Amino acid sequence: MKVLVIGGDGYCGWATALYLSNQGYEVGILDSLVRRHWDLELCLETLTPIAPIQQRLQRWQDLTGKAIDLFIGDITNYTFLEKSLLQFQPDTIVHFGEQRSAPFSMIDREHAVLTQVNNVVGTLNLLYAIREHFPDCHLVKLGTMGEYGTPNIDIEEGYITIEHNGRKDTLPYPKQPGSMYHLSKVHDSHNIHFACRIWGLRATDLNQGVVYGVLTDETGMDELLINRLDYDGIFGTALNRFCIQAAIGHPLTVYGKGGQTRGFLDIRDTVRCVELAIANPANPGEFRVFNQFTEQFSVGDLALMVKKAGNSIDLNVEIHHLDNPRVEKEEHYFNAKNTNLLDLGLQPHYLSDSLLDSLLNFAIKYQQRVDNNQILPKVNWR
Repeated sequence: MKVLVIGGDGYCGWATALYLSNQGYEVGILDSLVRRHWDLELCLETLTPIAPIQQRLQRWQDLTGKAIDLFIGDITNYTFLEKSLLQFQPDTIVHFGEQRSAPFSMIDREHAVLTQVNNVVGTLNLLYAIREHFPDCHLVKLGTMGEYGTPNIDIEEGYITIEHNGRKDTLPYPKQPGSMYHLSKVHDSHNIHFACRIWGLRATDLNQGVVYGVLTDETGMDELLINRLDYDGIFGTALNRFCIQAAIGHPLTVYGKGGQTRGFLDIRDTVRCVELAIANPANPGEFRVFNQFTEQFSVGDLALMVKKAGNSIDLNVEIHHLDNPRVEKEEHYFNAKNTNLLDLGLQPHYLSDSLLDSLLNFAIKYQQRVDNNQILPKVNWR
């Protein structure tokens, strides 16, 4: 099966592309490399040294004998996208190719517009290209659990059955996104759902929780294949950020009270979830939603776990509660369903002391690359 990974140079996309290649899929990567540009614009660097994409792919081929096709360009350019798809002829498209940071989208008007144009227009172009040339192609799209917000009821997987004034229907689950980025994902979901209903396309929306970790079997094979690991206030996510802060002796930065609860998963489960979605495609006309996470934690609980793991390897770890730069509930109900992927055979890697220990030691190995000026949040929602 031919699988095109859009956004294959990024954190989730790179790990997924190598994993699928290793599993025997014929893989292509399409990426504009704009994430590298944004790092330069904001003066940010991943903790790990990332080689140019061409060197990474050459190293992968040297080690495994497996070639991955590369298409460099922007999917908001329909002519480029159409030409690339016609050349590669995908059976499945895995779409990671979006601006994925909530703080980035909240910097100012310009970054909000950039985020929504990049994400919404890119996905719309993709839907039209699939309709025109590959109507049976399965779209596996990375969504986010952040689409739902934090409602005071259980979060279902994409749909909720409602009884109202004596009538009953199953409808898309209500959305309460918390940033301009999360709004772009909601717009994507509506557009994809529409394309499935009206044009008969097939799509799976993977509403992913917060991903942690850096090593998969493939990215750990060689230094040139190493994945990115962000710790800054723009692109860094909670657990990865905490481990790097602990490694350099910086207090863990918990926003507000720390009761914000989210779904989390290991990067090794991300790649497996994508494979399960590919191997069990949606039906024509079906817009399928899977909640892609394995465990729920509050931010405060994660900080305490990192503090305990750090202390066990003689790191002095402190926790500081900062004024919350975001507008969000800091204490709330959160119970999300996540059975669809488990039913398909996902065997989760749960967060363990050994995983925390390896993440901390990984952060210690590269600690000389940390820029302390990038740790604290600089973007305020208000």
